[in-house]
Amino acid sequence: MSLAPEADTRPLAVFDVDGVLADVTHRLHHLRARPQRWERFFQAADRDPLLVEGADRLHAALADHDVLYLTGRPERTRRLTERWLARHDLPTGPLVMRSDDDHRPARWMKREVLRRLSATRDIVSVIDDDPAVVAVLEADGWPVELATWLPHSSTLQSAQERQGRT
Repeated sequence: MSLAPEADTRPLAVFDVDGVLADVTHRLHHLRARPQRWERFFQAADRDPLLVEGADRLHAALADHDVLYLTGRPERTRRLTERWLARHDLPTGPLVMRSDDDHRPARWMKREVLRRLSATRDIVSVIDDDPAVVAVLEADGWPVELATWLPHSSTLQSAQERQGRT
């Protein structure tokens, strides 16, 4: 996805997907399995329940902001993710995803994307469920909030931070 400035230059609100808008708890068993079943984990994302708190915040943000999704999901899940967003009456983009071969911790990938975006856009809000992402972004001075409406899973945290997969 291009990070070029949009025609509308309203302030930008950035939303993570998993743990902020999508409830991933039903598919975490794929990551607890040995060996981990990554493709099954991602294929099951189309059945994620909507997290109402996150959706309400996103709809409220749309009144005064452009919204961009910044997710650690791999690029190969783009169509599935866009269909999921549309099914839940959420805008389908812009959607910035991790490249399929990028296995860095989520905090570093997201920090890099935000730095590039900030060259052309005023980022006024970032909502993420990963405490490590929030800590790095806070340390950099980003206006970030930790989403707490879905208890953070140590299984998901490991996937995001140690394995750089989501």
